[in-house]
Amino acid sequence: MENTVHTLSELFRQLGLPDDSASIEDFIARHRPLPHGLPLAEAPFWTPSQAQFLSEEISADADWAELVDTLSSLLA
Repeated sequence: MENTVHTLSELFRQLGLPDDSASIEDFIARHRPLPHGLPLAEAPFWTPSQAQFLSEEISADADWAELVDTLSSLLA
Protein backbone atom coordinates (compact mmCIF):
# COMPACT_ATOMS: atom_id res chain seq x y z
CA MET A 1 0.00 0.00 0.00
CA GLU A 2 1.42 3.34 -1.02
CA ASN A 3 0.99 6.39 1.20
CA THR A 4 -0.08 9.60 -0.46
CA VAL A 5 2.15 12.61 0.16
CA HIS A 6 0.16 15.76 0.87
CA THR A 7 1.19 19.40 1.13
CA LEU A 8 0.31 21.94 3.78
CA SER A 9 -1.83 23.75 1.18
CA GLU A 10 -3.79 20.55 0.58
CA LEU A 11 -4.34 20.11 4.32
CA PHE A 12 -5.71 23.64 4.59
CA ARG A 13 -7.94 22.99 1.57
CA GLN A 14 -9.12 19.74 3.18
CA LEU A 15 -10.00 21.72 6.32
CA GLY A 16 -11.94 24.25 4.23
CA LEU A 17 -9.46 27.04 4.93
CA PRO A 18 -7.73 29.42 2.52
CA ASP A 19 -4.75 27.49 1.18
CA ASP A 20 -2.44 30.10 -0.31
CA SER A 21 0.93 30.72 1.37
CA ALA A 22 -0.01 34.12 2.81
CA SER A 23 -3.22 32.76 4.35
CA ILE A 24 -1.42 29.78 5.86
CA GLU A 25 1.27 32.04 7.35
CA ASP A 26 -1.43 34.34 8.73
CA PHE A 27 -3.33 31.42 10.26
CA ILE A 28 -0.19 30.15 11.98
CA ALA A 29 0.71 33.64 13.23
CA ARG A 30 -2.80 34.20 14.63
CA HIS A 31 -3.08 30.85 16.40
CA ARG A 32 0.35 30.23 17.82
CA PRO A 33 1.46 29.28 20.29
CA LEU A 34 -0.89 26.50 21.29
CA PRO A 35 -0.98 26.00 25.04
CA HIS A 36 1.62 23.41 26.07
CA GLY A 37 0.17 19.91 25.99
CA LEU A 38 -3.00 20.86 24.11
CA PRO A 39 -3.56 18.42 21.25
CA LEU A 40 -4.00 20.20 17.93
CA ALA A 41 -7.49 18.75 17.40
CA GLU A 42 -8.63 20.24 20.74
CA ALA A 43 -7.63 23.80 19.89
CA PRO A 44 -10.63 26.12 20.24
CA PHE A 45 -10.37 27.63 16.76
CA TRP A 46 -11.46 24.47 14.89
CA THR A 47 -15.02 23.74 13.87
CA PRO A 48 -16.33 20.40 15.15
CA SER A 49 -15.83 18.78 11.73
CA GLN A 50 -12.27 20.11 11.42
CA ALA A 51 -11.43 18.87 14.92
CA GLN A 52 -12.91 15.46 14.14
CA PHE A 53 -10.91 15.17 10.92
CA LEU A 54 -7.63 16.09 12.68
CA SER A 55 -8.30 13.73 15.57
CA GLU A 56 -9.23 10.81 13.30
CA GLU A 57 -6.19 11.28 11.07
CA ILE A 58 -3.82 11.23 14.05
CA SER A 59 -5.59 8.32 15.76
CA ALA A 60 -5.57 6.19 12.62
CA ASP A 61 -2.06 7.26 11.61
CA ALA A 62 -3.69 7.92 8.24
CA ASP A 63 -2.44 9.68 5.10
CA TRP A 64 -2.73 13.14 6.61
CA ALA A 65 -1.20 12.27 10.02
CA GLU A 66 2.34 13.41 9.21
CA LEU A 67 1.11 16.74 7.89
CA VAL A 68 -1.19 17.21 10.89
CA ASP A 69 1.89 16.69 13.07
CA THR A 70 3.74 19.27 10.98
CA LEU A 71 0.95 21.80 11.48
CA SER A 72 0.98 21.08 15.20
CA SER A 73 4.72 21.78 15.26
CA LEU A 74 4.25 25.03 13.36
CA LEU A 75 1.70 26.13 15.95
CA ALA A 76 3.89 25.19 18.93
